[in-house]
Amino acid sequence: MAELWEMGARELAGMVGERRVSCREVVEAHLGRIEEVGGQVNAVTVVLGDAALGAADETDRALRRGEAAGALAGVPMTVKENIDVAGSATTFGIEALRDAVAVRDAPHIAQLRAAGAIPIGRGNMPEFGMRWHTDNALRGATRNPWSAGHTPGGSSGGDAVAVATGMAALGMGNDGAGSLRWPARCCGVAALKPSLGRVAQAGPGSRRPMPFAFQLLGVHGVIARRVEDLRLAFAHMCGGPGDADPWYAPVPLRGPGPAAPLRVAVIGSGPGDGDESGAVRRAAGLLAGAGYLVEERTPPALVRAAELHTQIMSAYGRVHEEQPPVETVASEGFVRFWAAFEETWNRAAGERAFDPMMERAALVAAWAEWMTHTPLLLAPVCALPPFRVGTDLDPGWLSGWPAALRATVAVNLLGLPAVTVPTGTSGGLPQAVQIIAPRFREDLCLDAASAVETGTPSLTPLTPLLASRDHAGDGRPPGTR
Repeated sequence: MAELWEMGARELAGMVGERRVSCREVVEAHLGRIEEVGGQVNAVTVVLGDAALGAADETDRALRRGEAAGALAGVPMTVKENIDVAGSATTFGIEALRDAVAVRDAPHIAQLRAAGAIPIGRGNMPEFGMRWHTDNALRGATRNPWSAGHTPGGSSGGDAVAVATGMAALGMGNDGAGSLRWPARCCGVAALKPSLGRVAQAGPGSRRPMPFAFQLLGVHGVIARRVEDLRLAFAHMCGGPGDADPWYAPVPLRGPGPAAPLRVAVIGSGPGDGDESGAVRRAAGLLAGAGYLVEERTPPALVRAAELHTQIMSAYGRVHEEQPPVETVASEGFVRFWAAFEETWNRAAGERAFDPMMERAALVAAWAEWMTHTPLLLAPVCALPPFRVGTDLDPGWLSGWPAALRATVAVNLLGLPAVTVPTGTSGGLPQAVQIIAPRFREDLCLDAASAVETGTPSLTPLTPLLASRDHAGDGRPPGTR
């Protein structure tokens, strides 16, 4: 029998609900796993052990009284440090916010708790969530369990590593420019970036200002090892209340059945080294084998969508008009990253839009029309593989980054859902693709991702490989059980 920390969310909740294992045993197993491997990867920054055990004991008492178990009863989850968890600091990876303790849960965290999930720790992130590698002055760097020499991704890197190594069954993060999908791809796990408006970003009593760019482009989502666990968590994190979120829309979780066969458009990896194209081809073959109609087809104005994303994030990604110098609030690494990336960032914005929201509306309409013919889009998460730590400080290398991430940020601009799902390994590192659907059709993404997952060997959980790994590996996951 597998260890409890190796099991997925649905399996754990079923065992707790049937009283085949106690909720305390589940939490203790994951706390033990954090103790065993946490120091090697630095993914869980704050362990909420006492609170988690208290919640587990409360669940066990309720079950002994004959009360019904929640759908996520006893499932341990990590929560990224820019999401409110009552009694824990929401730091955004910033030293100055070390003591910014939240008085209440974010709406979706409260909903997940109500379904039985238990926050077990906080996930590491880069400062402000504005880097695709996880490191900060407050908590330090998170290491990729596949290779300490390669990035775990960012900005939800801590949660991706925690899930990949069995320290939690679920990781709660968010995604404004690939921050769920990129670390999931780097760590060999699955992730769901929901549609804009699906998950409330603010609830009653919310007082923290949120920049317009993050209201429009960023959404809360989930990381898991199995697609079925993404689906389970998603069903219990988008029920409101969204009173303080003007974008929130209570929409049914499953839409009308599409006409069969369902069409899937495939776009290539662009400037990558060939590995990402191979992952897309494997996924396309699995989808075709599952009855999807797979075809080469390019969505409208993909380059322009990425440019508009950059323009909006650049112009409206700040809370205050006057900001302190970045070197006074961020780590040396982040300062170096931003100095290296600023010129590329400005160039990636393209021709300035007279009214970016008006132009965005035209692109949303064009994509909606295009997706009436081909509802699903299969694409790389990034056209480049996980980079070696420190590579993102090189201005020359960074010059190709916006093009490599083009399909991913277009999804954020347009408010569409996307699921990242592993497809195997190459050179000892995991690979993955993303599947994109029309707005509020997460069900189509998840169904297609399940078809890809069914034909792909499971990559996680794994025990961290401490040595830096070059690309001469045998393709097998390190330390898998």
